[in-house]
Amino acid sequence: MLCFLRGMAFLPFLLVTCSSAAFIISYVAAVLSRHVSPFLPYISDTGTKPPESGIFGFMINFSAFLAAATMYTRYNIVEKQNQTYYFSTPALNLVSFILGLLGCIGMSIVASFQELAVPVVHDGGALLAFVCGAIYTLLQSIISYKSCPEWNSLSMCHIRMIISAVSCAAVVPMIVCASLVSTTKLEWDPSEKDYVYHVVSAICEWTVAFGFIFYFLTFIQDFQSFTLRNPIEYIDDI
Repeated sequence: MLCFLRGMAFLPFLLVTCSSAAFIISYVAAVLSRHVSPFLPYISDTGTKPPESGIFGFMINFSAFLAAATMYTRYNIVEKQNQTYYFSTPALNLVSFILGLLGCIGMSIVASFQELAVPVVHDGGALLAFVCGAIYTLLQSIISYKSCPEWNSLSMCHIRMIISAVSCAAVVPMIVCASLVSTTKLEWDPSEKDYVYHVVSAICEWTVAFGFIFYFLTFIQDFQSFTLRNPIEYIDDI
């Protein structure tokens, strides 16, 4: 447990823990309340009706904040590593960070605008979160390879690239199949014509979501050796 408290490692640890809890608790609450079917609901379906909507909204918003803090820390870590041993253009790290922040904004939109209440805004936030998040993991994987072996082991680079590749691959059918679903609802009958599209897009959605969680889990070891400092200086000009 102490390894999660060393340096800045607590940030990705809290992010992974809070995000996992948000998905699992909301799912269990929605199923027990009989608001969704236990078999492959959309993630957003599990946070549409109270009481799970309150849990989902709060925890996803908090996860978005933790994700932004984690990405900011990661940005500074890579920048510091690049100053010590130049391995990549700073622009790649900056673009990755900006895309990551856009993904966090998308997460917050998803949490704040329920699926059935404002579907257009909700779906736009989900699209922003998943697409920007997937690209963020891909760019970070490329940065990891560039910093290998000085700052990352080759095995860790492979793990990150596999996770990001799966996430990026799952985003495409998720979007395509979701766009083919003609109606937004919580209960589905296997005999309905759009049911297959719903199942495929839901599988891909859960795959991408937990792909992000496992990806940030790989940051814990890197964050153990770094801490952020922002000293405040007092100037007495009287």
